[in-house]
Amino acid sequence: MKFVKMMAALLSVGVVSSMAPAQAQELTGTLAKIKKAGSITLGVRDGSIPFSYLDDKQQYQGYSVDLCMKVVKSVQKQLGLTELKVVMNPVTSANRIPLMANGTIDLECGSTTNNLERQQQVAFAPTMFVIGNRLLSKKSSNIKTLADMKGKTLVATAGTSTLKQMTILNAEKNLGMHIAVAKDHPEAFLMLETGRAAAEANDDILLASQVANSKNPADYEITKEALSVEPYGIMLRKGDASFKKAVDDALIAFYKTDDYQKVYAKWFMAPIPPKGVNMNFPMPPQLQAVIAKPTDSGDPAAYAAVPEAQKAASKKK
Repeated sequence: MKFVKMMAALLSVGVVSSMAPAQAQELTGTLAKIKKAGSITLGVRDGSIPFSYLDDKQQYQGYSVDLCMKVVKSVQKQLGLTELKVVMNPVTSANRIPLMANGTIDLECGSTTNNLERQQQVAFAPTMFVIGNRLLSKKSSNIKTLADMKGKTLVATAGTSTLKQMTILNAEKNLGMHIAVAKDHPEAFLMLETGRAAAEANDDILLASQVANSKNPADYEITKEALSVEPYGIMLRKGDASFKKAVDDALIAFYKTDDYQKVYAKWFMAPIPPKGVNMNFPMPPQLQAVIAKPTDSGDPAAYAAVPEAQKAASKKK
């Protein structure tokens, strides 16, 4: 009997021992990098309010940062780490993809459009926001549509999908616009504010944020015409299936909780630092549909159409 128990114990140890190398082999790519370093690096933005920005205490915060921190906690638990250091690495629209590709950052927590072209270089977590590309101008300019910009100066931010789209539309529609390129979103708005551009092209939620935080919000108007409908996603390295699964699982699980609704309300329906401005931006029906059924699709068509029942539900809120 003792011999049988001893053999069973040895077999048990043997099984555990044989499993250990397999488990070690499974830990590759970004997960292995994070565990070895004991840290994870987040790519963050200085001025993408309310997604990722520096507050008056020089702390990075925002909707995207909150979502990334949920992922960080989940990854820490998965790796069995008692502590995981978080490094905030500032990025711009122009350098965020190169810094992801070369391993400088592990997650990009900003306001990045997920599209099919970018998916050739990087991967994206399930969509976290859905926007429409629009124009922002001073009401005195009387700019209602893109056609009203013929022969005028338009500003867009370097490295954005909006800049590329405006360049294409300018040629296709023979508008003869001068397209000025700003280094970041704050500079783009400054060019509009100071009259160096007649309009700024950007994502509607970012434009709404700029207006809300401006000196004279009543002076500005966002066009009703949506030039495109696109998803935002947290960016990660391409070809790292195990890390993507860890990130996807963490976000999908979080989307199902009441806490997610609280995070959305915190950033889009309540006063936010540093100025205590309320975005007052109810969750769009397209985003409601994505949260109910998560997807990482980079095809705008996957977001443009929203079921009628979803639209009706949105109107009642």
